[in-house]
Amino acid sequence: MGPATVLRVIDSVTELRPSDRGCVAVTGSHGGVSAARHALAARPLLSVFNDAGVGREAAGIAALALLQDAGLACCAVSHASARIGDARSTLDDGVIGHANDAAAALGVAAGQRCRDAVSRLLGATSLPEERA
Repeated sequence: MGPATVLRVIDSVTELRPSDRGCVAVTGSHGGVSAARHALAARPLLSVFNDAGVGREAAGIAALALLQDAGLACCAVSHASARIGDARSTLDDGVIGHANDAAAALGVAAGQRCRDAVSRLLGATSLPEERA
């Protein structure tokens, strides 16, 4: 954790690569099972998704439990606060609605603005430009 951690702001979690391991991944993706699989492969320090309205049987936030089982931090912003599919909206407008225990251990909590949670995690007063 700290200034060496890379911020990735990507509309789709499918854009994560193994070289992104340890990054903070802010996505526009829903937090479902398919999204979790991509995050599991890349292993970011924190994955941020959209809750997509949570949905039936909490399908929109299924990634939180799956990533927790793998020891990975994950949270989801409320669909009412940010546009689904738009990572910049997730970062700039999103309000955390759900966080797993691993994310909570990093200081991420429901009610926080996504930008504030990410800034704190990166140890930055302003966010750096993400790596392409």
